[in-house]
Amino acid sequence: MKKPAMTFAKNVFLLLFTFFTLGTANAGEKKALIAVASNFTETARELAVAFEAETSGTIQFSFGSTGKHFSQIENGAPFDAFLSADAERPRLLKEKGKAVDGVVFTYAMGRLALWSSSGILSGGGENFLRAGEFKRLAIAKPELAPYGAAAKKVLIGMNMWDKVQARLVYGDNISQTFQFVETGNADFGFVAWSQVKELKQPRGSSWQVPARLHDPIAQDAILLTDNKVARDFLKFMQSPKGKQIIEAHGYDLP
Repeated sequence: MKKPAMTFAKNVFLLLFTFFTLGTANAGEKKALIAVASNFTETARELAVAFEAETSGTIQFSFGSTGKHFSQIENGAPFDAFLSADAERPRLLKEKGKAVDGVVFTYAMGRLALWSSSGILSGGGENFLRAGEFKRLAIAKPELAPYGAAAKKVLIGMNMWDKVQARLVYGDNISQTFQFVETGNADFGFVAWSQVKELKQPRGSSWQVPARLHDPIAQDAILLTDNKVARDFLKFMQSPKGKQIIEAHGYDLP
């Protein structure tokens, strides 16, 4: 007499298990996890808000240095897309067969800036650098962050790289570099112009580094999995509305 009841209970359990499993899978298909270079943090967030307002998809971000994200992706991190701060690492991932349908494109051209939370650069950033009257200069680690590599290129071109070694403060990424300057742990630092532009209350002083002093900072995106939300988000970034948001945050368009 108990067998029918047990069979019924088992069937109900299987039905509920299937329901919740499918529900979880369907929910997963509506989300995308995207690795993003830290210089693009605020821009990516605004893009996500605009994208989610027009679609049913949800974007989750992981912000950090381009170099660390690249290493994580190589080691199997479950990112659906990667917004790099350079073109080199997406190219390498594409060569390794990581780009779905070959989707790799330049979404922004970055600008390098020298920034201080005080007015010390009001007389000109290049002149202040050459004068050498400072204690600490912050840059992002060149091996991890393209903006750090660009900063190193500038200092080498000015014959100052060796002279400032003892006074350099290294950030793991451009966001940490910005924080060093903002908190006074460095007199000034090489940051992304977008970070200076995004300050809610413009303060301090800055110098937009001439593009001729370093290699172009082409920031490329790559689709890593066949995730529809990630694919649609990358398309949105290339739409007129997406480009408008990117440009408004201080980037040049490719």
